[in-house]
Amino acid sequence: MRDRLEQLTDNLSKTIVGKADAIRLVMVALFSGGHALLEDVPGVGKTLLAKSLASSIDGKFQRIQCTPDLLPTDITGTNIWNPSSAEFQFMPGPVFANILLTDEINRATPRTQSALLEVMEERQVTLDGISRPVPSPFFVIATQNPIEYQGTFPLPEAQMDRFALSFSLGYPGEADELQMLQRLSTQVEPQNLEPCLSLADIQSLRQQCAQVTVEPSIQQYILNLVRATRSDADTTLGVSPRGTVSLYRASQALAFIDGRDYVLPDDAKFLAPYVLAHRLIPTGGNKGDGIIRRLLEVVPVP
Repeated sequence: MRDRLEQLTDNLSKTIVGKADAIRLVMVALFSGGHALLEDVPGVGKTLLAKSLASSIDGKFQRIQCTPDLLPTDITGTNIWNPSSAEFQFMPGPVFANILLTDEINRATPRTQSALLEVMEERQVTLDGISRPVPSPFFVIATQNPIEYQGTFPLPEAQMDRFALSFSLGYPGEADELQMLQRLSTQVEPQNLEPCLSLADIQSLRQQCAQVTVEPSIQQYILNLVRATRSDADTTLGVSPRGTVSLYRASQALAFIDGRDYVLPDDAKFLAPYVLAHRLIPTGGNKGDGIIRRLLEVVPVP
């Protein structure tokens, strides 16, 4: 599957300039079986990256533009009375897709945000006592602006914990931004990208990632790092066991993407801020990212 991974990287590079780490991270989230949250200011390419990824996969893509008047049933679907059959008929919502882009997720109300809790974890939607599975594979990529607070509703801890990775793209470097301007006349739009991965390919890649070897010493290192967040003086709430599993699976996916069938401590160290920081509740004015990077300096590396 190496050629498929290279095709996907090339596809994303056609629309995203100078963001190699962001491309790797979104691939890690996809192939580890998790979901991705892109937190950054407007205009840096969050939605562009999400749409480019969706266009590169030969599956069903749906987009939700979150607003304060969005209802939970606008996401999950609802039962509608069908006069011809004299019975209620289920009309599926946009969550019944393979790739779901939830744009500006923090503009939806908490009630609407909660509609994603079940489907992100259990891959199903329960309505009127009936559970309906969503298509497999199922991948949510959400975006939000962490700077603007007017008209937004911060994601609760339970929602944040369901994202395997959270990262930002940041402003491009001067050379990258110049290259972006030079490519305007020949720019490839996300919808014009050729799909390079089938749904079966994604399932196969996920299975192969799950078979990557993680030595016991590295398993213990991941566990020590997570448990250190729970006893740290700068945290009110540490990382959950779900975070432990996410870091483990993400490390396997990163090793596979880098062409290895074994995990290195550097894989876990590189991913830790992106997998763990958004799950913390820091005390005072501390930042989750800073806490994780400090712990990486003190937790012994095997």
